Amino acid sequence: MIRISCDSTADLSPELYERYNIAKLPLYINIAGKEYMDGVDLTSEQLFKLVDETGELPSTAAQSIDDFTRYLGGIREQDPGCDIIHFTISSGFSTTYNVASLAVQEMENVYVIDSRNLSSGIGQSVIEACEMVKRGMTAKEIVDVIEKEIIPKVDASFTLDTLKYLAKGGRCSNVAALGANLLQLKPCIEVVDGKMRVGKKYKGKYSRVVRQYANDRLADIENIRPDRVFITSAHCNQEYIDAVYEEVSKFNYFKEILITEAACTVSSHCGPNTIGVLFIHK
Repeated sequence: MIRISCDSTADLSPELYERYNIAKLPLYINIAGKEYMDGVDLTSEQLFKLVDETGELPSTAAQSIDDFTRYLGGIREQDPGCDIIHFTISSGFSTTYNVASLAVQEMENVYVIDSRNLSSGIGQSVIEACEMVKRGMTAKEIVDVIEKEIIPKVDASFTLDTLKYLAKGGRCSNVAALGANLLQLKPCIEVVDGKMRVGKKYKGKYSRVVRQYANDRLADIENIRPDRVFITSAHCNQEYIDAVYEEVSKFNYFKEILITEAACTVSSHCGPNTIGVLFIHK
C-alpha cells in the first residue's frame, strides 16, 4: 500500500483530501505572540481577522524533525507497512523539505519530494501521484515520474491585490512594493524553478484585472493538459472568484475546474484577494 502525504501548503479542498485519502501535515503560523497550526486551530479567514485586529502581519514556520517523525508514525499506525510519499513546499520558500529529508534518513520506504512549488501547484503533483497509485505504480516509479515529468510542467501563478504581505516576508522588496502600490499595479507572480518572480503587471479595476489574468494564463491552452485546472484564492471576494471561473469556463476545455481556498501558510505571504489559475503543461 502507498500513502500520499503533503504539508498544508498544498491548498487542496477537504473533498479532495477525502477523495484521494491524502494525509496532511499542518505547518505553523505565528501572529500576535501566539502560535497556531495551519488549518487546525486557525483558518485563513480567522488569520486576516487577526491581522485587522492587531495590525500585525503573520510569520510562518516549518515543523520540527520530531514533529515530522511523529506525523509519519501516525500514518504508519493507520496503515502498517505502507510506503509513504510526502510532498513539501518548494525548498526555495521554506526549510520544510530539508527538515523532512533529515527526519526520514533512518526510515524505510518513505520518500520526500521537493514540489518546487506552492499552493495548488503542489496540489497538482499530489493528485497526479494519487492517480498513479490507482494505476498500480510502485512508490519508486511514482517518485521518478513526478520529479522528472510532472513537477517541471506545473504552471503556478497568482495575481495580487496588495504587495505588503510579500514585502513583509522578504519575497519582494519594500521599495518594489511601494512603487507598485503608488502606481496601483496588480502584478502576476509566477513560480519558476522553485522560486517566485514577477510576471506581467496589470493596472485598473481588480475585477477586470483577474479576468485578463485568467485569459493570459490560458492563452496557449492547446499546450495545457485538460485533466484539471485549479482556481485557488486567499480570502478572496466572491466576485473575483466568479469572474475567474467564468473566464476559465468559456474555454470549455478542462475536465475538472477545482476551486480551492489557500490555507494560512500561503495566505500569510500573499494577502487577501490573491487568486491564481494553476495547471499542468503537456
